Amino acid sequence: MWYFAWILGLPLAAAFAVLNAMWYELVDDETKKKKKS
Repeated sequence: MWYFAWILGLPLAAAFAVLNAMWYELVDDETKKKKKS
């Protein structure tokens, strides 16, 4: 039954990584905009 953990866990970890990267890009953009003005 260990494979159920992998089948559920791997896409969850990948989705978390993608969301993390998207959030970082958004925050990075906002800080750059604030520094320019």
